[in-house]
Amino acid sequence: MSEGFNKKLILEDGSEYYGYAFGAVGDKVCEIVFNTSMVGYQEIISDPSYTYQAVVMTYPIIGSYGICADDFETATPTIGALIVREYNDEPSNFRSEESLGVLMKRYGIPGISGVDTRQITRSIRDIGSRRALITGIDTSLSEGLKIIENTPVPRDAVARVSSKEIKEYHAENEKYKVVLIDCGMKLNILRSLLERGCSVTVVPYNTTPEEIESLYPDAIMISNGPGDPEDVPEVIRTVRSLRGSLPMFGICLGHQLICLAYGARTYKLKFGHRGGNHPVRDLLNNKIEITSQNHSYAVDAKSVDGTGLEITHINILDNTVEGARCVQDKVFSVQYHPESAPGPQDSSHLFDEFVSFIREVKRYA
Repeated sequence: MSEGFNKKLILEDGSEYYGYAFGAVGDKVCEIVFNTSMVGYQEIISDPSYTYQAVVMTYPIIGSYGICADDFETATPTIGALIVREYNDEPSNFRSEESLGVLMKRYGIPGISGVDTRQITRSIRDIGSRRALITGIDTSLSEGLKIIENTPVPRDAVARVSSKEIKEYHAENEKYKVVLIDCGMKLNILRSLLERGCSVTVVPYNTTPEEIESLYPDAIMISNGPGDPEDVPEVIRTVRSLRGSLPMFGICLGHQLICLAYGARTYKLKFGHRGGNHPVRDLLNNKIEITSQNHSYAVDAKSVDGTGLEITHINILDNTVEGARCVQDKVFSVQYHPESAPGPQDSSHLFDEFVSFIREVKRYA
């Protein structure tokens, strides 16, 4: 152990990594995952889908362009922790308003730098995602493992990050009204809808079908969000109740919840998909898009048979389900992020298709 280390990462398999503290002070138990994006750490730490997770950034230098208010994906970041090879506390960017470390202190997000992120990433890839403790250098391995073992696995991630009240956002050139069920939405979903003339009513995840219908929307969107989709039965019941009555579009967790509502099953991936370079094949036109992804769970392809859904997209790397639709019910969904912040812009056309779908349905209503 080199002199000067003041922070330690303990994984539940007994491995330890020594480094330096930045961000908030304090211990934290999280699920450890990795992200391969080369840019966009601010969007990543402010993505509600990372609630209760410690993210290992594979890009080696983090913090160099600071923090800009316009780039947040949620008002209050809920990421568990950040693990980096090298942390830069002196940003060089004319848009920067503060350093990453200052932001992390404000929201209680601990960080550790100086660790071998390549080794940690390979460990996650080979063994799988697992729980980890960020703690002080004096915590023994046996003490750390006991803390991990005695810390309950949280099941309230969506309830924690979802809106607590109904909020309305009006597009300047309003054409349609969309209800967005907030399971932990990224703000770029909201921006993408408003830019296309959709006024948006954001509702909490546990809003009843009757309450949604009373808002008289033209369509429904189910957002991304954190955790196991089976922990959100409220949204599954809502989708099951409203499918077929209005056009419906689901993103990431929203995709999983739609598939569960139709009777398909989901399962946890070994280490998930997180990054901005995932190739996806559109089975409807055989085109390939490079996508932004962030999820731990996937839809079981075999379980889709007989549900009324058809698989529309697959991941080229591992053949996992990346999209589904039910033409009769006017429902479609994707596992990846067409709002892609951060990430490539290949799939932003899905928002245009959603708006075209709404327009077509209203024309024949």
